[in-house]
Amino acid sequence: MPEIARFYGIIIRMFLIDREHPPRHIHIKYGEHEAVMNLVSLDLIEGRLPNKCFTLVREWAELHQTELIDIWDTQKFHPVEPLE
Repeated sequence: MPEIARFYGIIIRMFLIDREHPPRHIHIKYGEHEAVMNLVSLDLIEGRLPNKCFTLVREWAELHQTELIDIWDTQKFHPVEPLE
């Protein structure tokens, strides 16, 4: 699963589409916490994250939403600018 961003101890990954399922989403790992975020609604659809972590990931995903959806649709994986 390609890692597309890492910031503040948060790792963001996206699976190859042939191993995945709709809706478009990213996988988030923060310490022992793991979750999946829908790229359209930016809601968690699986797992849990601490509130601060969720807020940071959602802010990052809002900034890069179009790019993230494009990565999902084209499967052209590349690093996405981290949140600073």
